[in-house]
Amino acid sequence: MTDTLEKFIQGKGIRVGFMEGEDARVLEAVYYLKEHNTLVPVLLGDENEILENAKKFGFNIDGIEIINPKKFNDIDKLALRMVSIRRGKWDLETCKKYLLEDISYFGSMLVEQKYLDGLLGGCLHPTADVLRPALQLIKPAPGQSLVSSCFLLRKDGKQYIMADCTINLDPSADDLVEIALQTAKTAKEIFDIDPKVAMLSYSSFGSAGGACVEKMSEAKKRLKRMPLDFDVDGEMQFDCAIVPEVARLKAPDSKVAGCANTFIFPNLSSSNIGYKVAARLGGWEAIGPVTQGLNAPISDLSRGVDAKGIYKMAVVIAYQKYKYFNE
Repeated sequence: MTDTLEKFIQGKGIRVGFMEGEDARVLEAVYYLKEHNTLVPVLLGDENEILENAKKFGFNIDGIEIINPKKFNDIDKLALRMVSIRRGKWDLETCKKYLLEDISYFGSMLVEQKYLDGLLGGCLHPTADVLRPALQLIKPAPGQSLVSSCFLLRKDGKQYIMADCTINLDPSADDLVEIALQTAKTAKEIFDIDPKVAMLSYSSFGSAGGACVEKMSEAKKRLKRMPLDFDVDGEMQFDCAIVPEVARLKAPDSKVAGCANTFIFPNLSSSNIGYKVAARLGGWEAIGPVTQGLNAPISDLSRGVDAKGIYKMAVVIAYQKYKYFNE
């Protein structure tokens, strides 16, 4: 999958920042990104610590740019712009403090001011710490009312998409409509998957009741009223969505049941647990989370990610820049 994306971005000089430049997994990933001329990696943090760790872990990062917020010449420029974005909620001193002490705010402002094309972080930080600055400073893209995320699950030549696994705690029916639209777009335009979207629940087409069932069913109805270029159905249980024999019993007339490949979960608990069960017990490779609906390519990482996962997410970030933000 990422091999295909790499062909579009290789040699184009797309600059992706890495918040945790001192981490061994990041150092390994950026070493290979530079070796393959995939993109231009930029490490954020203290250069002495980064160089010391690179030597300790055996990665030659000569020629890779390191930006230390405490030595960044344009820090006052970033702080002034940050005051403007926050519209007086924070004064200049507060903004400068955030930039100097919180690498997530510093990285987000580097993207906002075009010093970087994209940003990746989270292998040492919780999701909220990575995405809160992006939501405050970058904000949703035009036409989007929320930001969501998805994971690509891969195994034995099969590919599935799960959303929203990291951001929206308990999305409403309206939110779920937007999450489904964003995720179908990511499936088709990033991962080359023809999306068949299942709105998941513990009920299949009214077999049980409850608020969760109702909101998934309502989101499905609203989606079906739209001029979509993909199939969507629900609400349905996971076995109905993916097992043809079950689908023939529970939803014989559905174009999605039994062959779904894009799964929209009712809340963050179910989606986050679901993808991790698939990855840890089922042995599926989980690539993500891919941020959707943000006005710049910035994504979080799972703290359990390995160097290969960081490499692949950097490729996704660079491809998002190439496809959606190539000014």
